[in-house]
Amino acid sequence: MIAGRGPSPALVLLLVQRLPDTSLTIALASGSRELFGWGQDRHLTADLFDAINQNTRATGQWGKGRAPKIPAYPRPQAKKKADKPKARRPRSVAEIYKVFQRR
Repeated sequence: MIAGRGPSPALVLLLVQRLPDTSLTIALASGSRELFGWGQDRHLTADLFDAINQNTRATGQWGKGRAPKIPAYPRPQAKKKADKPKARRPRSVAEIYKVFQRR
C-alpha cells in the first residue's frame, strides 16, 4: 500500500475498523497489550462477577465473623501514570532555530 501497490488506503482503513474488539490491534489502540482478548463480553462477565460477589456480601450469605475475602475477577492491570512519557514544554521559534543552526 505504501509503495503504491496493493489495496487502497480507504479499503485498509475499512478493514481495520471492522476488526473485532478482542484483536491485538484494538488492544494496542486502547493503550495496553494486556487488553488483548478483552472484548465487551469479557468486561461484562467481570462486572457481573463483581456484582454477584457484592450482592452475596450485602445479603449476609458470605460466612459469619472472619470470612475470607471474596476473590476478585482477574482483570488486566491499568497502566500507571509513571508509564506515560513526560509532557515536553513547547519550544520557541528561537530554540528551534538554534537546533537547526548546529547541524
